[in-house]
Amino acid sequence: SMAFDVVIVGGGPAGLAASIRLKQLCEEKDIDLSVCVVEKGSEIGAHILSGNVFDPRAINELFPDLDWTEELHELQSSHATPVKDDNFLFLTETSSYAIPNILLPKQLHNDGNYIISLGQLCRWLSTKAEDMGVEIYPGFAASEVLYNDDQSAVTGIATKDMGIGKDGTPKDTFERGVELLARQTLFAEGARGSCSESIVSHFNLQEGKAPQSYGLGIKEVWEIPEENHKPGLVMHTLGYPLQSSWNEKTFGGTFLYHQEPNLVLCGLVIGLDYKNPYINPYKEFQQWKTHPEIRQHFDGGTCIQYGARVLNEGGLNAIPKLTFKGGALIGCSAGFLNSVKIKGSHTAIKSGMVAADSVFDCLTSSIDIIEPVAESGEISADEEIKEVVDYEKAMKASWVYDELYQVRNCHESFARWGLLPGLIYTGITTHVMKGREPWVLSHTQTDADKTQDADNFMPRSYPSPDGVLTFDLMTNLQRSGTFHEDDQESHLKIKKNLTSIPESVSMQTYAAPEQRFCPAGVYEYTKADDNDGDAELVINAQNCVHCKCCSIKTPGEYINWTVPEGGGGPQYQVM
Repeated sequence: SMAFDVVIVGGGPAGLAASIRLKQLCEEKDIDLSVCVVEKGSEIGAHILSGNVFDPRAINELFPDLDWTEELHELQSSHATPVKDDNFLFLTETSSYAIPNILLPKQLHNDGNYIISLGQLCRWLSTKAEDMGVEIYPGFAASEVLYNDDQSAVTGIATKDMGIGKDGTPKDTFERGVELLARQTLFAEGARGSCSESIVSHFNLQEGKAPQSYGLGIKEVWEIPEENHKPGLVMHTLGYPLQSSWNEKTFGGTFLYHQEPNLVLCGLVIGLDYKNPYINPYKEFQQWKTHPEIRQHFDGGTCIQYGARVLNEGGLNAIPKLTFKGGALIGCSAGFLNSVKIKGSHTAIKSGMVAADSVFDCLTSSIDIIEPVAESGEISADEEIKEVVDYEKAMKASWVYDELYQVRNCHESFARWGLLPGLIYTGITTHVMKGREPWVLSHTQTDADKTQDADNFMPRSYPSPDGVLTFDLMTNLQRSGTFHEDDQESHLKIKKNLTSIPESVSMQTYAAPEQRFCPAGVYEYTKADDNDGDAELVINAQNCVHCKCCSIKTPGEYINWTVPEGGGGPQYQVM
């Protein structure tokens, strides 16, 4: 085992911001705390995927005297392209209609924002953190939360054992996982992180809150000829193909951004509370690219990367209790994404900073009595494991909660009333009420429970891919760089009490939606040649891009998403 003052699980924007802020405070106060970041991706940024039009408010607070855009370009050769042209369109099958910016919520305006690669930003943040003394361990997957003897407090995490074969027995390459012990452990795994979910359940942190709702984001990055490139162009769309009528209740839309020097970032986000089990989000995205208004942006271009990830969309009403003895949830592990603003990186960074402030004060309040691990090399047996309750208080007093409060009912308005009523409600609440309406529109069901019987719908047909603008899933999956060691236990496990669902419910009642919503082709139902009975589920875990969608949208949430061996999964470079 190894001991630290603070262990942070996840090398994304929230975790890295927390580690940097802790070290900034150490320098300011001349106190040394040991800080460790553990990341399951093969390198920092390998599992990071986001749109991304980036609001710089939080990073400017983290580095008030630094031109982060210049350093990002110098050290990562990645551009932070200022937004110059901000468009919002409503699409029909053949036409497009611009929505005037004056009618859009202020939070959708992108003046002063930048088009970036969030993965590259995280790589840059990791260099800043390491320069300040943070220990970063990529390729190590946190698989278990460690508790004290009476299970009332978190004492750290354990990384996954390496070198266990498919049959569950150790191979010649077996290496035991490491226990990382900490006075405080911050969980920054992103949406639906496995350790975070276990903690929410263990401490019942969701009690009194709405169930979290999620979206699935699917993204491609293209290189196009420079003569066709429009640096700083931002485009969002509603309508075709997701919404075909004014009362369509499928929540979602698309994005298209032009990032220097010649990249187009494009994608689709769909709320996973959709009802129709025949929807195929990946094929909806491919179909969107064929729209006359959209396809012109890809002329002469080449798709260079593909990926997918779920995101929190429950908003303020679904944020769990943030703290427990021995640690806290930060970033998208807690759910600070603003789905109306279509941004969460800035709130993730801010939450990491706020948590760091509170954790630092907590750990140094009795420094005359308790020696930091940075000096002693071990956690004092005399120290009480504390709950940093000031973190949640500080978050509620921050601009993050002000921002989320203003849009707290918007997503649910679409889910209840449909596209046009949702747009009208969102316009009124963002322009006039600012979230002050004396009611709460909360989700009452999980996204899995929102799926309706297949008998209520007709199967959807989609155009065949042309291999130039649109692609079959397996071809695109190669662009994610996804890799897992073949001879290991599947990290996608059917929950023991729910084995009957893939056997006799999913296909029979819902037409096997996991075959369509998974953006990596992990799930398929097949029949053996000599089998006249029902098709059986096959899990192609080696395809998994770690989006976590299956743990959310399978009927009854029958999949338990656990971490594979560290370093496995996608190898994103410019996401």
